[in-house]
Amino acid sequence: MPVPGLPAPGFPPPGAEPAVPPARKGGSGGGEAGAASRGFLARAALLTASLSIAGSLLGLVRDQALARLFGAGSDTDAFLVAWTVPEFAATLLIEDGLALVLIPAFSMALSRRAKGAGGDPVRALVGDTLPRLCLALAAVAALVAGCAPWLVRALAPGLPDPRLAADCTRLTATCVFAFGLAGYCSAALRAHRRFLAPAAIYVAYNTGIIAAMYLLGDAWGVRSAAVGVAAGGCLMVAVQLPSLWRQLASRRPAPRPGGTDAEGRPMQLALVAAVLLFALCRQSQVLVERFLASTLPAGAISHLNYAQKVAQIPMTLSLMLCTVTFPVVARALADGDTERARTRVQRDVALASALVLLGMCAVIACAPQMIELLFQRGAFTAADTAATASVMRVYALGLLGQTLVGALVRSYFSAGRPRWYPVAAMAAGIAVTSWAGAAAVGPFGVAGIAAANALGITVTAALLLTGLRKGRRGAADGVSVHLRQVLAELSRPVRAAVVATVAGAFVAGRPDSAPAGLLAGLLTVTAVFVPLTLALGGPQGRTSALRSVRTVTRRLAHGRNR
Repeated sequence: MPVPGLPAPGFPPPGAEPAVPPARKGGSGGGEAGAASRGFLARAALLTASLSIAGSLLGLVRDQALARLFGAGSDTDAFLVAWTVPEFAATLLIEDGLALVLIPAFSMALSRRAKGAGGDPVRALVGDTLPRLCLALAAVAALVAGCAPWLVRALAPGLPDPRLAADCTRLTATCVFAFGLAGYCSAALRAHRRFLAPAAIYVAYNTGIIAAMYLLGDAWGVRSAAVGVAAGGCLMVAVQLPSLWRQLASRRPAPRPGGTDAEGRPMQLALVAAVLLFALCRQSQVLVERFLASTLPAGAISHLNYAQKVAQIPMTLSLMLCTVTFPVVARALADGDTERARTRVQRDVALASALVLLGMCAVIACAPQMIELLFQRGAFTAADTAATASVMRVYALGLLGQTLVGALVRSYFSAGRPRWYPVAAMAAGIAVTSWAGAAAVGPFGVAGIAAANALGITVTAALLLTGLRKGRRGAADGVSVHLRQVLAELSRPVRAAVVATVAGAFVAGRPDSAPAGLLAGLLTVTAVFVPLTLALGGPQGRTSALRSVRTVTRRLAHGRNR
């Protein structure tokens, strides 16, 4: 197994970490080592993005199956209330929870191993954390299943069929244990720079749900989707266990000459609490939305859910680069290379923002055509299409904020230290969402809930970005950014997005058929957004973008030819 900090020639296979010598403090590495690292990141990002796209497409198929089989009524509302459990579990245990705690911890253990620490710090970390985590997850899963009726009443007091929602909640409670193991495996593998198995988990998850709905839907109704959630969670663990076992069972390399037994930093309870509270506050947006939507006519929760699932695809894809580079940032800080970490974070924020804004333009401009093409069949009617499309356009206004929060929060916890500022920022955003949603749900219905969501997450993104500015007190123990430079980078694609959205919406509405309108709108959005963004960047911005494209193209071509 290639080990961080030990030099090795050539390029690793896809999904594996390049072995490069550590960069000097204050530098970013160069020469052959820098080329190897860039080539690895390009191939890892391509691999992760490809499997994430496959998972997102299967997620669309899953939602299409749900809409086709069960429509958008009281049954789907009941299931979507139970769906809150896997949504919370995914955020807490796979995406923004365990990953933010464990990736820095495994990065530190790998850094100590490379410096010649006694024993095997990686195996010691697993032995210290995994058994206790399994016990805690099993206890929480049992508690959720036992308290399902009361949980449903708290989440959606106006739900027409709370008994069905409670049955579905008991079935989905099993995912707490499965998602926790899946998140642990993902964090450990990503810290080792193994991305193939973690990127495949949502392919396995959605496959399980789709299969269960079609196999059991006639007999069990919407409960079959809850059975699929339980089966999909088990598949998420199964696809990762072989790869993790190979990493842990491989022989530990001999210490480097002159290495010292570096002192490890144990995982702090305060760090775990800070990360989980942040993730809990972030996912509380869903609680606010469904609590408010439960007071509206049947189908409101379903319309909001379908709109979110489609609109979030650009955000998910834009954050793939941050998923790949988070272990890089954590390892750079473990090695003391703060300048490399800062440069990486600023580049990630700029690129992720540009990508999500392009997707946001397409979502807003082509919302009716997208929803009609994806969902309007079976029990999903034209009225459902119109309602979902209008909600999706409003919800998409918060996609930039969602992406910035996902990209920036990693910077706060990448040093493996507890930080409470992100929790306060997210709590402020939830307060804004709750207040604005309560005020807007009466006059504007579900669109008012979506607008409150966009406003609240944008407030959180602004606070997180401000908290990372260079020179701010408390920023020295993590990553800080040049705030004016980041804002200047963000302003260009934002201005281009306004023009591209207007042009795309005008063109998409001309054809009579949904496929033709969608194609015309997507082409128009791309043709306007990309050149306008480059033009607003000036000659220096165009040169930098073209150089980045050429570099990535060369690296990807090298990876394909191996």
